[in-house]
Amino acid sequence: MSRVAEHVDAFNHAVGTGDWDAFAERFAADASMTFVGVPAGPFAGRAAIATAYRENPPSDTMSLVEVREYDGTDVARFRWSGGGTGTMELEWAPDGAVRGLIVRFDRNV
Repeated sequence: MSRVAEHVDAFNHAVGTGDWDAFAERFAADASMTFVGVPAGPFAGRAAIATAYRENPPSDTMSLVEVREYDGTDVARFRWSGGGTGTMELEWAPDGAVRGLIVRFDRNV
C-alpha cells in the first residue's frame, strides 16, 4: 500500500471514529496544512492541525482516483463520498510523517 493510500485510510478511519488526535500523529511536529477552495487555515504544526480537525471535523470519507509519486512529494486526485473532487499534495519527512499537505477542492464543497 502506498503512503498516500495509508494516509487516506487513516483519514477515513478518523472520520468514522472521530479520533483526530491519532490521525494528527501522522504529521510531523512542524507540519503545515493548507486548504485551497474553502475558508480554512492555513495551519502550522501538528497541534494546530489536530485542533483544526477536532473543531471542524470532515464528515465525508475520500477515495483515491489517481496517485503520482515524485521524489519526496506525492500528488493525488480524490473523490469525496458525498460528491465532489479534489487533489492533495503531500510532502513527506524522512521518517514517513506528513511534512506538508495542500488540499485543493475542485467543486461541490
